[in-house]
Amino acid sequence: MAAPVVTLHQLIEAGAHFGHQTHRWNPRMKPYIFGERNGIHIIDLSQTVPLFARALDFVSSTVAAGGKVLFVGTKRQAQESIAEAARRSGQHFVNHRWLGGMLTNWKTISGSIKRLKSLEEKLSGDTHGLTKKEVLQMTRERDKLELSLGGIRDMGGIPDVMFVIDVNKEEL
Repeated sequence: MAAPVVTLHQLIEAGAHFGHQTHRWNPRMKPYIFGERNGIHIIDLSQTVPLFARALDFVSSTVAAGGKVLFVGTKRQAQESIAEAARRSGQHFVNHRWLGGMLTNWKTISGSIKRLKSLEEKLSGDTHGLTKKEVLQMTRERDKLELSLGGIRDMGGIPDVMFVIDVNKEEL
């Protein structure tokens, strides 16, 4: 399957040419800025299209080789979109809270994922022999783990590619 092509016209329609306010810019972005209008930088989409295609080719080849992609976006506005995009593409996501050590201490994180799976198994099976309080505590723990780890439950190791929405907020 060929990767979809993003055109200049599509990017303009989507408003991708509008950048940040001029006083919030990063000087390293200067080569990619076309100009400025009403205090907002205008991004040079003629450079964006080929770079976008290059990024798309990289991700496509990584996934084709069996690589894993992790989508990260914990801003409220992005949470649903992140989860939906990851599910649609069959990849993994973090959209609630980034846990420390999620990349550097995978051994501990995988232990928490095992705990999540075992809790789901116990709660989906027969809960006879457990008190209401025990079931409630297990349900609460499962829900808490599901919120933080549900999107990476089947990742099985560190990802090959990460998409981070708003790197300043995420502080990975």
